[in-house]
Amino acid sequence: MPASPRRLLRPGRLARWIGRVPEQAPPPRSVPGPRPPARARPAPPPDGTDEPRPSEHPAPPPDGTDEPRPSEHPAPPPDGTDEPRPPQRPAPPARAGTTPAAQEHAAPPAQEHAAPPRRARPGCRWVTPLGLATLLGSLVAVLAITFRRDDFHTAPGTLSRWYAIAWALFAAAAWTVRCLGARQAAVFVLAGSAAVAATGLLAPPRTSTDAYRYAWDGRVQAAGISPYDHAPEDPALASLRDRWLFPRGSACHGPDRAPVRPAPGRPTPGAAPHAAPGPAHPPSATAEPQCTRLNRPSVHTIYPPAAEGYFLLVHRSAPSGSALLPLQTGGALLSVATTAVLLAAARRRRDPRLATARAALWAWCPAVPVEAVNNAHVDALGVLLTVAGLVAVPRRRALGGALLGAATAAKLLPAVTLPGALSGVLATAAAKPVAELKKPARRLASPAEPIRRAAAIVLPATAVIALGYLPYVLLSHSSVLGYLTGYVAEEGYETGSTAADDKNRYALLRLLHPGPETWALPVIAAVLLVVVAWVLLRGDPQRPWRGALVVTGTAFLLMTPGYPWYALLVVALVALDGRWEWLGLPLAGVAQYVTARAVDDGAWVGTLGYAVAGAAIMTGWALRARQARQARQAASAPWRNWLN
Repeated sequence: MPASPRRLLRPGRLARWIGRVPEQAPPPRSVPGPRPPARARPAPPPDGTDEPRPSEHPAPPPDGTDEPRPSEHPAPPPDGTDEPRPPQRPAPPARAGTTPAAQEHAAPPAQEHAAPPRRARPGCRWVTPLGLATLLGSLVAVLAITFRRDDFHTAPGTLSRWYAIAWALFAAAAWTVRCLGARQAAVFVLAGSAAVAATGLLAPPRTSTDAYRYAWDGRVQAAGISPYDHAPEDPALASLRDRWLFPRGSACHGPDRAPVRPAPGRPTPGAAPHAAPGPAHPPSATAEPQCTRLNRPSVHTIYPPAAEGYFLLVHRSAPSGSALLPLQTGGALLSVATTAVLLAAARRRRDPRLATARAALWAWCPAVPVEAVNNAHVDALGVLLTVAGLVAVPRRRALGGALLGAATAAKLLPAVTLPGALSGVLATAAAKPVAELKKPARRLASPAEPIRRAAAIVLPATAVIALGYLPYVLLSHSSVLGYLTGYVAEEGYETGSTAADDKNRYALLRLLHPGPETWALPVIAAVLLVVVAWVLLRGDPQRPWRGALVVTGTAFLLMTPGYPWYALLVVALVALDGRWEWLGLPLAGVAQYVTARAVDDGAWVGTLGYAVAGAAIMTGWALRARQARQARQAASAPWRNWLN
């Protein structure tokens, strides 16, 4: 009798058809016994189960053994399915002449009702969402305590210890989130990003006064004046001075207060600046002293046009008397938006679970609430545009280039990521893997193809920067570069500058040879040129953030900047690429900016921090190179065995 369609569609039989279960020879068929009459047949069980009936069991074998034969209706499998599995048939007997070695290599008999293998969890079985929530809660609490204490000027050593605790909790949480699934990790990363960023709103800026300059530039622009035309202490802008930006009297006694000369009158905004009071007209001795919270009040602004537009937008949307809270809120929104972009990009990655976990390297990093939120640095805007641009470059080069141009117009520093966006643009066929060379090419690449690829990114970036500067060039009477050249010399990055030693610039190069002020810049330019060439030749165009991280991190190691908020860009690139060893750079910046204040002659603290960061980067590079070499050897092992 032919088999019914239901039996033909059983999982076991279908698996044998597609090759998942080896086909086995059927057992020897026995002659069925006489069929009992209908009266002698037992009635079906009243519970409606599929238990086999006694009449369906064949007669005992004629050899006299009591071993039962396989049932045609086995019990339901233990995997929870309702469909019964087909009976397991015994292995065929060994044929005459078969050696024992051949019998050992024969297919073993299938086990009855063998459960399917369970996929092992990715590790860390003890980790639960409750444990991760505990770590995040502890991180938020430590950051809140850190911001409520004003220890930067009074106890920098204590502040460094609080920073160390926060970074330890961050490392534990970032490692723990790797054990969760993609969806669950995304919820934790986004919620944790909002909670961590909110801690920066608990106090005014603690370690930087740049936000006061942001508020001043926004106020000046709202009055219709170019921020590049006048310095903050210029008497022409005296009518714009607020008491919280320009305190008087006893409020001038405190750190981060720069004295300013009192204005003789209240001139109209935009009027010609008055000359400084000469010896014939000295300021009155009884005049109330005036000061300002702005750093460098005697120089013009340094910030590029996209940053100035952001300052104006925040000033226009802020309520009256809100001081710096709108700028801090803007920093919190920008940091959370960067987390959202990282999570959105993770969904298109090859391993979305791991890419989602990497987003926590930005979302929960203590440098983000400290520098992007509490200190309200405009670097957060540049980081958001840079991340969005690098994510867009592999699919839409023009859009990615435009976003990178906007990032450069916000902070200038993201310009170092442009070579990463051009990763592999000069790659040749000789550098491609063998698997790619075997594929039939759709069309031959013309010699002008690298130029077109580079132009698709560079031209939109240049156009955005030029369009950003154009309104300020038309409205300003002074240079739109502002204090940029003076800032470079002040920070010790000018050849022969005496400030390089005071600010511990070129700290690692100083270990090789003393006095790098005279020869550091040519050496740095040569090293960066080699690194950029390597990225253009060997970089991965589908992962431009990797090349951007290499170029940016190398520049940090060579120039050793002393401001930790510059390293926010490095933190975001690490969150994209996952090479966590580069996080030593923001830690080195904290050591040079905060911890060095706690010791006498603290230059060695920053040097040690950057040396440890460089050693960690080289160690990570060596380990990854070793893993890649082992993977290549494992992949080529079957071919070597076949050739041998």
